[in-house]
Amino acid sequence: MELGLYINSLIYGIEYENTEIDEKLRNKLEKEAKDQGLEKLYERACKIDEKAMQNISINDKKRIIRVIEIFEKTGKTKTELEKNSRKELEFDFKIFITNMDREKLYDKINKRVDIMINQGLIEETKKILELYKEYPTAMQAIGYKETKEYLEGNLTKEELIEKIKMETRRYAKRQITWFKRIKEATWLDMQEPIENNIRKVLEVTNN
Repeated sequence: MELGLYINSLIYGIEYENTEIDEKLRNKLEKEAKDQGLEKLYERACKIDEKAMQNISINDKKRIIRVIEIFEKTGKTKTELEKNSRKELEFDFKIFITNMDREKLYDKINKRVDIMINQGLIEETKKILELYKEYPTAMQAIGYKETKEYLEGNLTKEELIEKIKMETRRYAKRQITWFKRIKEATWLDMQEPIENNIRKVLEVTNN
């Protein structure tokens, strides 16, 4: 489950239903994505659950397929299941989200990817692929899946690095968009002096 879903589960009392994976259905959808293009599945998922798809990228195959799987297995949309599972909370909460200039954020992301490569991401991915016969779910995470493409000869090293940076920047953008929907959140500007943010936190928590 992604960070945004954990937060929604906590602050809105949503209990995400653990819909059993149908391997036959998943393989069928994977084949459709490969043969017809992911865009076709994306359009299909949008028709099924337009609201849920507002938070899902057209390139996010895993989550696109999951929206279709849930509907096929339960007859209900992901949005309907989440709405029906909400419960009244028994506690109060405060949410603080740190934010920074977009260009500075992207620069940090780019530098982090360079560090990951220099510290052995390629070698780590190669060892994991040699260790497991089946493709682990964790290997679908940004960084691993692109490195797998590189090891299969589908990307040059330069293309690998740039693709990881691009996908990470896209992920960060989606997360920011998600967090902006949390009306209860207080945003902290990381360009401001730390004293200003401390003051803001104290003001909110004392109210």
